[in-house]
Amino acid sequence: MRIENYKKFIFLLLFAPILLLAVDKQKLLDCYEIFDQKRAELEAEAEKLLEKQEAFEALKNTYMALMKKKEEKLKKQQAELNATLAKVDNEKKQIEELIKKNKKILEEIKKAKLDKITQSYAKMRPKNAATILANMKPKDALEILQKLQPKIVAKILAKMDSKKAAMLTQMMQNGENNESANTIKR
Repeated sequence: MRIENYKKFIFLLLFAPILLLAVDKQKLLDCYEIFDQKRAELEAEAEKLLEKQEAFEALKNTYMALMKKKEEKLKKQQAELNATLAKVDNEKKQIEELIKKNKKILEEIKKAKLDKITQSYAKMRPKNAATILANMKPKDALEILQKLQPKIVAKILAKMDSKKAAMLTQMMQNGENNESANTIKR
């Protein structure tokens, strides 16, 4: 039995490492399978992350393009607004110039009209001129009298009611020719 034990011992010695290797190999194969599974899971996760990153980049690019379009549109609208404001300012200046010209023309017309009326009063008889001027607004009468020659004014005032003549004389002395003259009684 000793020999048989010895044979068993040698057999175990020779085949034990092979058996251990087989067991270790099985465990090693199991580890490789686990690693392969984990690697496959990580690769799938990495692929999902990559897809999400690509989607985010696409969204970001779309947003940036939209913002650029809006910015360009805003700049265009601002340029149009500035052009419109410049046009309005230009038209405003033209209108102001026209108003000044029209006022000047109107003043010239009034002056010409007053000169013509004054000439008419200068040709009238003093009594008739005094009667008409006495019934006018003091401001208007004063304007006409101021345009006449002093000799003619003296004749007209001499034919006028003394109160009215005094008032007009006082107004001429004070240099009045404003709206307050219209409030004086006739």
